[in-house]
Amino acid sequence: MNRDARHWMPLVMGLAGILSAFESTAASGLEARLESIRKQRDLPALACLVIRSTTVIDTAAVGVRAIGSDSKVTAQDVWHLGSITKSMTATLAAILVDEGRLRWTERLEEVFPADAASMDPTWRKVTLEQLLGHRGGAPDQASLDATGLGRLIRRGSESLRDQRRLILREFTRRPPAFPPGTRFAYSNTGYILAGAWLEERMNQPWEQLITERLFRPLGMTSAGFGPPDPKGNHGQPWGHQRNGDRWEALKPGPLADNPPSLGPAGTVHASMTDVAAYIRAHLNGELGRQTLLPVKPETWRHLHTALPGQEYSLGWNITQRPWAGGTAWNHTGSNTYWFCNLWVAPQRDFAVMVFTNVGGDIAFKATDEVAAAVIQDTLKPRP
Repeated sequence: MNRDARHWMPLVMGLAGILSAFESTAASGLEARLESIRKQRDLPALACLVIRSTTVIDTAAVGVRAIGSDSKVTAQDVWHLGSITKSMTATLAAILVDEGRLRWTERLEEVFPADAASMDPTWRKVTLEQLLGHRGGAPDQASLDATGLGRLIRRGSESLRDQRRLILREFTRRPPAFPPGTRFAYSNTGYILAGAWLEERMNQPWEQLITERLFRPLGMTSAGFGPPDPKGNHGQPWGHQRNGDRWEALKPGPLADNPPSLGPAGTVHASMTDVAAYIRAHLNGELGRQTLLPVKPETWRHLHTALPGQEYSLGWNITQRPWAGGTAWNHTGSNTYWFCNLWVAPQRDFAVMVFTNVGGDIAFKATDEVAAAVIQDTLKPRP
C-alpha cells in the first residue's frame, strides 16, 4: 500500500541558505545530474520534470526500464504516480462541486441513505471534505491492519465500484478510528470511501469519471491505472523491489501494484508530459487564470488551502519554504515499488517532479536530492 506521504515531506529542506528573492533561469545539465545521482544511489532509473504554468522548462530520464533489461527509459515513458492520485481525486470532486453535483459539506448519510441505518452513528455525519482532508476518522495503515478489514481492499471478485461500495458498508459498520473532524490521520481508506461517494453521486466507476472529466480535458492520453507496460515487454518502466543486496524487477500485474479498489488513493500512471498538463492546471488555477478544467478560481484556492489545524489541504501537503517565496505544495507517491516526489511553488510559478522505479527511503533520498538541485539551479539568487 502507499506509504504515508507526510512521512517524507518534513525532510525536504536542504535549501535554507537560499535567499528569498529569485529570478528564473533555465535548468542546465539535468540529464547529467540525474545520471550522477542514479549511479550514486544504485537505482534502475530516474526521471525529472521541471515546469512553469505556461511551459515545460526541462525533462530528462536516465537508466533502464527494468534491471536485467537493456531497454532505456525515455522522457516520454509512463510512470506510476502513487498518492499523487489523491489530488486528482480531490480535483475531480472540485469539478463536480462546481457543477452543483455534490457539496464539500454533504454528509455520508445523504449520499447513502439506504445504508445509513446500518452505519455507526458517528459515520453518518462525516463529510466529503473530511475524507479528502484525512479528517474523516478513516483508519491509517496500522489501524487498518489491526481491524482485519484490509482483506476487503485486496479482494477482487466484484466490479471495482461494487468493491468500493462493499468496503464502505463494512467500514462504516464500526466506529471511526477517531471522532471525525478532530484530527488529521493520513488514510488510503478515506480516499476509497471518497471514491465510492463520487461513484454513487454520478452512477459511474471512479476510473471512468476521472478519465472523462479530468484526463480527457487535459489531453492526458497516457493516463491509466496500475503498473505501466501491461504487455510486460519492457515497453515502459517496471517497478522494483529489494531482494537482498540487489534490485528485482516486477513484471506488471496484480502483484506489482496496490489493489485496484484503492484506485482513488493511488493507482494512476501517466507520462511526464501528461503530468505536466495536470500540474499546470493547478498552477494556472491558483494564479487566477483560465484552465482546461471547469473549476472556479475560489475552488482552486480551496483545494490548495490547508484545513484548519493541519498542514494538509485536499490532496496536498501545504508548507512554507524560503526558496518558494512562501507557500509550497508537496506530495509524494509510492506503491512501494515506485516513487515520485512533487514540489510546487505557486508564488514562483514553478514546479518540479522526480520519478524513480523503486520505493522506500533510498527512493525518497534520491528524488529529494534531485528536486533540491533543480530548485537551486533553476531559481537562482538575484545578483
